[in-house]
Amino acid sequence: MFRGLFVTGTDTGVGKTVVSAALLVRYRPACRTIRYWKPVQTGIEQDDDTAEVARLSGAADAAVLREGIRLPEPVSPHLAARLSATSIEVSRLRTMLAAEPPAKWIVEGAGGVLVPLNRTELMADLMTGLGLPVVVAARSSLGTINHTLLTLEALRTRSLRVAGVVMIGPPNEENRRAIEEYGGVKVLGELPPLKPLTPESLSAWTPNLDAGGVLAEWLA
Repeated sequence: MFRGLFVTGTDTGVGKTVVSAALLVRYRPACRTIRYWKPVQTGIEQDDDTAEVARLSGAADAAVLREGIRLPEPVSPHLAARLSATSIEVSRLRTMLAAEPPAKWIVEGAGGVLVPLNRTELMADLMTGLGLPVVVAARSSLGTINHTLLTLEALRTRSLRVAGVVMIGPPNEENRRAIEEYGGVKVLGELPPLKPLTPESLSAWTPNLDAGGVLAEWLA
């Protein structure tokens, strides 16, 4: 039985990595065993989300699990694996995490909920296999209501528990209200553009994340 949260997004590049780093900073004082893991990373030669989370959060080496499936092509996981003549299997990833000491995990997905990992398994199957409540990273801009509601529906159809939504971009009160009302979900925070995006600027914003302590059930 794993403990912690799974961070997914409504799209690729929506801000899952920054949200993951913010969760580490926010809950590190209350949870000494909090750790981060990115099970699948594509385009590793261009982007290293694990290194970015470590940079932004100031996490110690022991708080970041660097092992996982690392693929060079910046495409969907199933295609990146095929191009590398390998495969991604949920059972293998579960075994990898089970070999680690007990911790409260921040697990970051690749892409969105229905991104394929192989011919028969989706990212949602990894979420189900790990059994962690899900935090959804969503844009604040036009289109986010539809994308976020579709993501929430996909999660709930698979009986995955939704812990909340974090909106990323210029604050939009109407979009926030619509997501909470129609999605039946709590928006845990609105992360504005941070320019520059540094450990200091992220740390300064982090007290605004989950100010009501909704996530303490899984992380504290």
